[in-house]
Amino acid sequence: MESPLPESSTPTINLDIAVIGGGIAGLWLLNRLQSSGYDCALFESKALGSDQSVASQGMIHGGIKYTLSGALTGASEAIADMPAHWQDCLAGCGDVDLRGANVLSDHFYMWSTASVTSKLTTFFASKASRGRVEKVKAKQRPSVFQNDQFSGQLYRLVDMVLDVPSIIETLADKVKGRTFLLPTAQARWSKNHDQQCQLTIETTQGPVKVNAKQFIFSAGKGNADLLEQLDEKTPAMQVRPLQQVMVKLDSPHRFYGHCLGTDKTPKLTISSHPCSDGKWVWYLGGSLAEKGVGKSSSELMREAHHELQLLMPWLDLSQAQWATLHVDRAEPKQKNFVRPDKAFIGSAKTCTNLSVAWPTKLTLAPNLANEAIDLLQSKNICPNPDKAELTALNSLPQARVAKTPWDQAEFITLPNGNIEGDRS
Repeated sequence: MESPLPESSTPTINLDIAVIGGGIAGLWLLNRLQSSGYDCALFESKALGSDQSVASQGMIHGGIKYTLSGALTGASEAIADMPAHWQDCLAGCGDVDLRGANVLSDHFYMWSTASVTSKLTTFFASKASRGRVEKVKAKQRPSVFQNDQFSGQLYRLVDMVLDVPSIIETLADKVKGRTFLLPTAQARWSKNHDQQCQLTIETTQGPVKVNAKQFIFSAGKGNADLLEQLDEKTPAMQVRPLQQVMVKLDSPHRFYGHCLGTDKTPKLTISSHPCSDGKWVWYLGGSLAEKGVGKSSSELMREAHHELQLLMPWLDLSQAQWATLHVDRAEPKQKNFVRPDKAFIGSAKTCTNLSVAWPTKLTLAPNLANEAIDLLQSKNICPNPDKAELTALNSLPQARVAKTPWDQAEFITLPNGNIEGDRS
């Protein structure tokens, strides 16, 4: 067994900022840091966007979906300007250049059944929501609602839907050479005598030390494991588990919308996404996904089938293929498990050079980057004009974009409501 290299012989990379976790939030932050002059790098343990980002429905919304009580809330007002912010970036005139990324839909719908209260309808007609939502006339309805059996109301929102993999690819392309694949087994975390966080990477050429004026954990659910390795307990995290349903349809309808119910979240949220086989999948969220966590895959697929038949009885589901996906949405811990209104970044209690971040929603990734840069400035962490040499990391590959859930799932059929190939 070879003797370990003496401390002085171990290659050391000194960065301004090291971002840990390559979802959209981490990549957005890396783009902002690089354009602000910081010497920075990102380390991702699996693939860019893996777990939470690629499992997103891609909605960039302005908060109207949080108004189901009939009044604007703190959550809705906190993100009201997010669609415009993203649109600027997609046009190449925002704080991050997203030109080349794909937009799946430039709007989102809300539709109601006959049971929706008049209070909600009145609110949508009020000044509070003016410019953010409009009622859709019958002749302007999307194809899936061009049916005489539909008797509810349909509203069009300013929200849009993004093709998340293309967003990740665009963000990664702007920071080429700085998004490293670092499997968990190759990363060792420690604190020095000054209570500063340090990262040691085991490469094929031997260990490499990475120091940073600030480490920023943006690994979603993985933040908790990273903190545990450093014996840190704060900032604390909560997890909001979901079980989403995926439906491949022969129907030509591509649809993006919320079905209004009596809960604080939409009864059902539908988004449509392209698959590598040329088909499209309906991705179902909302209360269906939240309440489906404790159910078996087969039970939830049956429930989703039943719900769609009730809401859209004219829709042909005879050839549909079904799958489910468990997703853990990570957030900063809140009293009574409430949903956070804003993106969050906070300092660790004992590690003097460590911050932990959760965007809480895809929509708020730009807000998180703003908060992070404000935090760096408050700590007087400025860009270093001398850039670190990264050749010691050459044995680490650049992280690639994760595959979408619908390109990895095993879909099954539900003829007559009886599941074939039940794997639950």
